[in-house]
Amino acid sequence: MKIAAFETATEWCSVALWLDGDVRAVEARAGQRHGELVLPMLESLLAEARLASADLDAVAFGAGPGSFTGLRIACGIAQGLAFARNLPACGVSSLAALAEEGGAARIVACLDARMGEVYYSALEKQGARWREVVAAQCVPPAQAPRPPGEGWTGCGSGFAAHGAALARLGLVAVHAEIHPSAAAVARLAAPRLAAGEGVDAARIAPVYLRDKVALTTEERRNR
Repeated sequence: MKIAAFETATEWCSVALWLDGDVRAVEARAGQRHGELVLPMLESLLAEARLASADLDAVAFGAGPGSFTGLRIACGIAQGLAFARNLPACGVSSLAALAEEGGAARIVACLDARMGEVYYSALEKQGARWREVVAAQCVPPAQAPRPPGEGWTGCGSGFAAHGAALARLGLVAVHAEIHPSAAAVARLAAPRLAAGEGVDAARIAPVYLRDKVALTTEERRNR
């Protein structure tokens, strides 16, 4: 199976190809340039593999939570490819992709959501999938629930932005520099797509967790 995967939920723009178990990926710190970079990245990977987009069997994308604009870009690119070629599509939690990059079996995934909040979940590896032990949520870091049991590792930009408030979680290690990647999205999507869990492109959508994009002037003044 040949899968194109995209992850643009954070400041990183990441694209990967899953080629029957072999993963090829490229990424760059994009700032606000995800829309400019993502398709050239895909074209570069396809050319390197001597493939065309017509050779793809499925598409996958990081569904969020994360940057509103970034999520719409990844979802839009995935929908465009899937619609044009009638391919199955698969959305993967960006927090699960972050956990997949974490290198441990129990991960507290935490992304900076701005406005004094974090996107947060605690996930445990079960086979090729991640199970949410603490459901994905957008919360102030001081209100992030402590995961049950011991042996949890923290990953993500939320720890860089709010490390002091999150120190109470009692984690065994923290890796604030780790971010969700398209390679992780591809690895998590592949078994789901092989099991027939892909859906029509019209059914995929970003997962925002929060409707608000920015603070009002008064809210900024009162912070």
